[in-house]
Amino acid sequence: MERKSRNSQKSALPAALMSMSELAKLGGGKVAYIKVMTHDEARELFPAVEDLPEGIDLFSLHAADGTPLILTDSRQAAVGHAIGDELEVASVH
Repeated sequence: MERKSRNSQKSALPAALMSMSELAKLGGGKVAYIKVMTHDEARELFPAVEDLPEGIDLFSLHAADGTPLILTDSRQAAVGHAIGDELEVASVH
């Protein structure tokens, strides 16, 4: 619904937002994304992984709902894992 103000500009109602469960289902188990991480970020997200290398970028593959799937030291390895699991890698910014 739109309404006109005194100066004839239209103001629209805010768009409906997705719930967290709707957003989580968006990828349907077929879409993933790759995130570049620092040593500290990776240690926090993957606490079970020991002896993480320091001073290099690490790459994590995540399901569309944000669930971390793997951690690796190269983007190519993360893409390869996604392909092996028949996941489509989405570009996120």
